Amino acid sequence: MIQFVDTHAHLYDEAFDNDFEETVGRIKGSGVVKCIFPGIDSSSYSRQTSAALKCGDFVAQAMGLHPTSVGEEWQKELEFALDALEKGDYVAVGEIGMDGYWSKEFLQQQKEVFRVQLEEAYSKGLPVIIHAREATEEIFEVLGSLKGKVPGGVFHAFSGSYETYRRIQASGDFMIGIGGVVTYKNAGVAKAIENIPLERILLETDSPYLTPVPFRGKRNESSYLAYIAEKIAQVKGCSLEEVAAVTTANAHKMFRL
Repeated sequence: MIQFVDTHAHLYDEAFDNDFEETVGRIKGSGVVKCIFPGIDSSSYSRQTSAALKCGDFVAQAMGLHPTSVGEEWQKELEFALDALEKGDYVAVGEIGMDGYWSKEFLQQQKEVFRVQLEEAYSKGLPVIIHAREATEEIFEVLGSLKGKVPGGVFHAFSGSYETYRRIQASGDFMIGIGGVVTYKNAGVAKAIENIPLERILLETDSPYLTPVPFRGKRNESSYLAYIAEKIAQVKGCSLEEVAAVTTANAHKMFRL
């Protein structure tokens, strides 16, 4: 049986409140053997922890302060995330990074929060899950400031060019997370992954967001991972089985599952 790992799923989101158990059953039936829950901030912590507990070994967790949650209380939120990392059992530090799309008001604070969490991940020997949206140069600036002490990890929801991928590779031991966007008409990332080795790709849904075709416009879920894998197989000219096998091995290696 084909096996997938969804390396980025917000299954603890309120969008799944009414049919959580049913959804988990459907996900498992689709060949997904593991989901990774990324952390966001203190307000979502209990929901994430509770949902993960219900799922047992099916779920692995990450913890971090999401860049869009960096605001007036950023120091308090950062402290919460670091404290949770110290006490919990996590496979990665994330979702961390920078986001200039929603607001640029706290971009300097985002940069500091990102740097501190990268250093924490490096000291703990954990990979990072990086959120990068309209802040590419700032992301590379922070990574460059670490003077080689850069943890490995994944650039989540990668939608950039092959040139951006090359810059990512030059910055550290990073993979890229490919999700539903690759199935969208005229998506540039489909062209980019023609030249990106399968060994550098992780599958993800970012559910309930970024739903792949043919379900675009509806709530996303991890059972749709196969549609993303099928598109990658089509672009790479290989079998679905190969995409599943290699990306699943990549996930186990990156997150020590």
